[in-house]
Amino acid sequence: MDNLDSTLSPEELLFHTVQNFSDDTRRQAKTAGLLKYLGDVTLFADTETGQATSSIQVPMQRTYTCTTYPVLPRHYADRPCADLGATELLIELNRILGASQRDTRSRSSLFNAYIFMGYDFGTASGLLRPFWCEDIWTIVDNLQIFQVEDQEMRQKALPDTRIINPKMPPRRVWDLYSNRVVPYWVIQGSKRLWAISHAWMDEDDRSGVLTPINGYQWPVPIPKGANLDLIRIEMLNLGAEYVWLDVLCLRQKGGQREDLREEEWKLDVPTIGHVYRMAARVVYYFSGLGLPFSFGTDNLESNRCWFNRAWTLQETSENRMVGGVTDGTLSRSDTMQIDQEGHHVQERLRTFHRKLGCFRNLGTGQSDIFHALAQMRDRVSHNPVDRVAGLAFLLESGTIPAYYETQSVEDAWTALVNTMQKSYRTQLLFLYPNPGNGDKAWRPTWKQVMTEDVLSISTKNLAPTGCEDLRWDDKTNVDKYNGHWMVSGYVRGLAAGDPEGRLRRGELIVRNRLGKCRTIQIVATHQYPIPEGEYALLASRGLGLHIVEGHWVVGKIRALGIRHWKFEKLSVFQIPDENDTERLSDMRIVRYSSVALV
Repeated sequence: MDNLDSTLSPEELLFHTVQNFSDDTRRQAKTAGLLKYLGDVTLFADTETGQATSSIQVPMQRTYTCTTYPVLPRHYADRPCADLGATELLIELNRILGASQRDTRSRSSLFNAYIFMGYDFGTASGLLRPFWCEDIWTIVDNLQIFQVEDQEMRQKALPDTRIINPKMPPRRVWDLYSNRVVPYWVIQGSKRLWAISHAWMDEDDRSGVLTPINGYQWPVPIPKGANLDLIRIEMLNLGAEYVWLDVLCLRQKGGQREDLREEEWKLDVPTIGHVYRMAARVVYYFSGLGLPFSFGTDNLESNRCWFNRAWTLQETSENRMVGGVTDGTLSRSDTMQIDQEGHHVQERLRTFHRKLGCFRNLGTGQSDIFHALAQMRDRVSHNPVDRVAGLAFLLESGTIPAYYETQSVEDAWTALVNTMQKSYRTQLLFLYPNPGNGDKAWRPTWKQVMTEDVLSISTKNLAPTGCEDLRWDDKTNVDKYNGHWMVSGYVRGLAAGDPEGRLRRGELIVRNRLGKCRTIQIVATHQYPIPEGEYALLASRGLGLHIVEGHWVVGKIRALGIRHWKFEKLSVFQIPDENDTERLSDMRIVRYSSVALV
């Protein structure tokens, strides 16, 4: 550590400490013969769970043999520190972690504190392993500093009802070596963090398990027939060290601190998407947590299928692995296999990958709001508000709403739209053909986007930047459009829908201050009626200044004072010919100002 820059942050210092422990210190320890114990450790499914190995369908859940790393068998991790005492605790930690730390009064004081708090050996090992090769004062300082910094980071991220830093690391992680849930600040780095994605089973098909892995803080809901220790064995075989698993690391209902769960969920639930984004690898249990992977058609169509759940929409990753693979389904390299009945699974595999492909651009900034909404519309959740919350991270806004599980879906949708980046709000204003039927006319309600065909709306010709400015004023609770618009234009030819749903054509007639008229050809790609008459018009981009996409919003406007206007949307249309747009610009009837949207 002597050659490290003194200006490094605590997080960087800890990272170098962990790297130093992983490389130089381990090599020195192996030379001294201190890791002999670790090389003989094998986790057997029958001794870890009591289940016969022959009954376990997933080969990778049957046994795991460690070579170098300090992996604790269950009976070893479960031993209370009080039964060991401070001296024996030091001896065991030295033996497990490959070091020769001496007994000191300060170190004994730390161990006595663990004994007082009722910790077991697994918890002590999980907390101390990254710091063990430091002196006692560094250990104590790190434990305190990183904990305080983590608390401050989470408090600052949620100053009110909005999360101003959506890229939050998880609050807790599962340390597979010690088989204990530890605070994220213990590892202080995402390079070793994996994540597990799975679809929850029906309540009748799962049970709440009290386990020392999370210190018995809440019942862990897992499918009947699944076992956390078997999942641990499989994850270790796959190469994981730290894993984020929601049922273990996200406080669940029925625990000791329900008030704390509600408070933590405000921040932790909306930022789950970032956990999967930052994870080095994501393991997917498509057929249920820890259960054997199945390609059955019924599984793909079930409401409980991974592809049909609201939360899993934000859990996609290119660095993925399939969990629960058996000998007769699918190899981890996606090689074709024959199922046990002798049937080809090729068609089901094709369906499987087609469904995965639907999520390729979500959360990458390359998608659009209507594609994301269409994906969510086909998904289900236990709590209706979860479908709204599940979109927040995908839309990649600088701020996102906090999570309130009792909030109505319309209130949650309003909060989400208020925090959306400009391009998505622009799409709702200029491309959604109908007026909103709720409190706001300029954008649809949640019920509208979940019941109407939004996938047919094309954003191809609308530039990502959209209009100059479309934002929500949090102080006045007013949505404002700052851009180019016209006070008056006469629209005709779009009053009725086409019986066969085809493109409709109409005309826009405008008049300048000198009384000169010009007729512009317009089209509507939707069937919402625009009665013939005089309307105000909003332009999608600055006329004569930038590329014009030709998207317009038609509606009514009224003055709220000398320079204040309020616009109520009716529908949208396009001007397909750029020459017509240029002629419209030459009329000098377009103004630039701020307009309040209702």
